[in-house]
Amino acid sequence: MDPSIAPASRAAAVTPNDTAIVGARALYIGTAGDVAISPRRDMDPVIFKSVPAGTILPVHAAIVALTGTTASNIIALF
Repeated sequence: MDPSIAPASRAAAVTPNDTAIVGARALYIGTAGDVAISPRRDMDPVIFKSVPAGTILPVHAAIVALTGTTASNIIALF
């Protein structure tokens, strides 16, 4: 299967941080709230507002920023 479309094979807890590289292909949101994501490290974060608990955001997340993120229990999927 093409690795670019294959299901995630690894996961790790995310602690939002304005500079730490995550590099996830998707994020699981455990507790509802806003999620600030930079798709590339040279881009400003985009804030996904009011993401419900249990949502999988199918977006590349180079950085999950602390500033603007109120959701918690976030899991990175690789």
